[in-house]
Amino acid sequence: MPEGPDIAIEVRHLGVCYRRYLKKITTLKEAFVSMFQGSHFESFWALRDFNLTVARGERVGVIGPNGSGKSTLLKVIAGVLPPTEGQVVTSGRIAPLLELGSGFKNDLTGRENIFLNGAILGLPPAQMKERFERIVTFSGIGDFINAPLSTYSSGMRTRLGFAVATDVDADILLLDEILSVGDAAFQEKALRRIEDLLSQGVTVILVSHDIGQIRRICSRAVYIEKGRIKMSGDVTTVTEGYLRSVSRKTSLEAAR
Repeated sequence: MPEGPDIAIEVRHLGVCYRRYLKKITTLKEAFVSMFQGSHFESFWALRDFNLTVARGERVGVIGPNGSGKSTLLKVIAGVLPPTEGQVVTSGRIAPLLELGSGFKNDLTGRENIFLNGAILGLPPAQMKERFERIVTFSGIGDFINAPLSTYSSGMRTRLGFAVATDVDADILLLDEILSVGDAAFQEKALRRIEDLLSQGVTVILVSHDIGQIRRICSRAVYIEKGRIKMSGDVTTVTEGYLRSVSRKTSLEAAR
């Protein structure tokens, strides 16, 4: 296991608990009555006693069924979601691309959003000005760069978000299904950009249902189920184990 300066991310006994409401409260009267009738929610642990160490420059793929805690894990690492218990220690600048247009503002133009995201990631306007044309060219937004983001399609937002996140000299890049969005040409272009970053030693955590992408980009995989690690290790071994599990569950459901 890597130690000290060789560690980019260390997740220690992480737990994230949500409230899952059993009854929807829509009026002030219902809210008042519920105060005297006990709670209308139950605790749901998206992650529990979760431990993960990622070495600097490592490429880790996170896989698992929907609702297993994959996106929650990335949000905690990115610092946008506080843990209920445990802690996450990171080293270096993090560029999170967790969902379409993450961190973007609809009422601002594409140009303004580029500079806004640069500021969020700690880059001064002068540096973003130097990168601006390169970001716009990669995104393929063209003249729409001066239009409000509210006029962008989901694909345009994705391309712009990816172009910004991968051009800010990040040490850690967090990707949540983002490479599965957009046309085939953009996906291939994005994969080449990721491979360029890997050659520069950037640490990448990729959440994806696309096993082909996981195997192409990652050297290690973590299979999560019900908020806990079920398998972790070599990407081929773990993805094969995951696919076998999916196949077994599909067969059992079909037999019912």
